[in-house]
Amino acid sequence: MAYAARVMRSVVVDFVRHRAAERRGGDAIHVELAEGMAETTDPREREVIRINEALEELAAIDERLVRVVEMRYFAGMTEEQVAEALELSRRSVARDWEKARLFLAKSLG
Repeated sequence: MAYAARVMRSVVVDFVRHRAAERRGGDAIHVELAEGMAETTDPREREVIRINEALEELAAIDERLVRVVEMRYFAGMTEEQVAEALELSRRSVARDWEKARLFLAKSLG
């Protein structure tokens, strides 16, 4: 399940990046028409990219927190399921989840 959560995160982020690239013309030659034109990327897609970047930042601090977020957010696992997968107590997972959420709120806010 931990591996599936990591793969799900990767699939979601790759999908969003691919859609954004296609919206910008994919492999076509890019010509800038005007400075400061509004970004056409969907705000939800930008949020996925921002979350991924914040998780990469968090990985440099504590990799386990990232695993907990991936399993909870991307795989929809409960605290009990995460605890079993990571061989931790449910309380440790709850603390890790809270720390990760605080870090992400600060990074994304």
